[in-house]
Amino acid sequence: MKTLIKNGTVVNATGTAQADVLIDGETIAAVLAPGSTLLGFDLESNVDTVIDAAGKYVIPGGIDAHTHMEMPFGGTFASDTFKTGTRAAAWGGTTTIVDFVVQYAGENVLDQFALWHEKARGNCAIDYGFHQILSDVQDSSLVAMDELLREGVSSFKLFMAYKGVFLSDDGQIFKAMQKAASNGSMIMMHAENGSVIDVIVQQLVAEGKTDPYFHGISRPWQAEEEATHRAIMLANLTGAPLYVVHVSAKQAVEQIAQARDLGQNVFGETCPQYLYLSLEEQLGATGEQWGSFEGAKWVCSTPLRSRAEGHQSHMWQSLRTNDLQMVSTDHCPFCMKDQKDLGIGDFSKIPNGIGSVEHRVDLMYQGVVAGEITLPRWVELISTTPARMFGLYGKKGVIQPGADGDVVVYDPNGHTSIGVGEGRTHHMNMDYSAWEGFEIDGHVDTVISRGTVVVDDFAYVGTAGHGQYVKRGLSQYLI
Repeated sequence: MKTLIKNGTVVNATGTAQADVLIDGETIAAVLAPGSTLLGFDLESNVDTVIDAAGKYVIPGGIDAHTHMEMPFGGTFASDTFKTGTRAAAWGGTTTIVDFVVQYAGENVLDQFALWHEKARGNCAIDYGFHQILSDVQDSSLVAMDELLREGVSSFKLFMAYKGVFLSDDGQIFKAMQKAASNGSMIMMHAENGSVIDVIVQQLVAEGKTDPYFHGISRPWQAEEEATHRAIMLANLTGAPLYVVHVSAKQAVEQIAQARDLGQNVFGETCPQYLYLSLEEQLGATGEQWGSFEGAKWVCSTPLRSRAEGHQSHMWQSLRTNDLQMVSTDHCPFCMKDQKDLGIGDFSKIPNGIGSVEHRVDLMYQGVVAGEITLPRWVELISTTPARMFGLYGKKGVIQPGADGDVVVYDPNGHTSIGVGEGRTHHMNMDYSAWEGFEIDGHVDTVISRGTVVVDDFAYVGTAGHGQYVKRGLSQYLI
């Protein structure tokens, strides 16, 4: 199959240009001046499909490098399967995800990697890769890091929180970082001081402060800043590259910025919820005070931060200055019924997570509309940097000859309403959305994954199993 996308404005991280894009099979064959011929042949009469992108942007498919499909957590599982979650991602202009293989203490790392392949294989609408979570870092874990690198897993996530579930102590983190420094892989860190958080949680519950609002109160910015600093120091000691996930506190960003200014390989991502949502909105979600359980919809970790303290505006600023390099979703969806409501009467039992994989491209485009970021920076944040950061660039993250035919036609004059209640419009496997009521000044019109149209004309036309596992190389950001 040959597809010609004509009359559009191609947007890469390096800038914009009027150009036609020719996709041959699964690969971009040419990026041409509008109306060009190829070897003397008229293109339109020699292709199978022509997409007219006049007045629209033609961008590389989005890459969401932080998702948790089917993740076991808090006595339940994330409500999106690889089938439903990747289909929703496609609806929103994302053509690749990098999901997390979960390993709890006592589980064999390589067995869990094989299990995640079983979950994903034959079910994904778009391409997918894996990061590996390490909880108890044993000698066998260090051996597995080398083995997984050969399987295309070049990043390993550790936690400084969730004692008895994921938490690794500083000695375990140190050993994993030593291995990453030797084999070139990336250490990803959930940076919160879990021991302090656990004490605060116990104290709040003892005081009868058990409603969802207190989830955020129990995880103060100081706990995030301290853990971020500690992770940076351990990375500095070992020489390991460090990627701090879901940064929500401006003080944590400052720690990352200082390390980067000193030349350290330290990177950070934030998520749409930390750009748009706040603790105050969670508190007043239903016009009530903290006695409402409605706030459980916005319980995630790291938590939403106070707008009055300026965290959200600082996140946008940090994306402009490149103190933060990426925006991922940390997509970990749970329904209110039978999942979030496990925490009625005790906020610490609410499964942590927000579903956003369908909305990230749109929400970040709204940042362009609002003047927070430029068009090329939009593409850089949602596609190019994830590809470079996690060893996919060249095949993913750019519109150029030889790259995979992962292309989104985006209409800046379109409109996307994220409906509420019975008018709900999202396609994630959830009974609510944290983004209900949001209005986006733009619309994903056509989504192409490796040359195959998967979303077009307000309809999903893809198939489960189209998505392929992608082996990743080492990060291209390291110095």
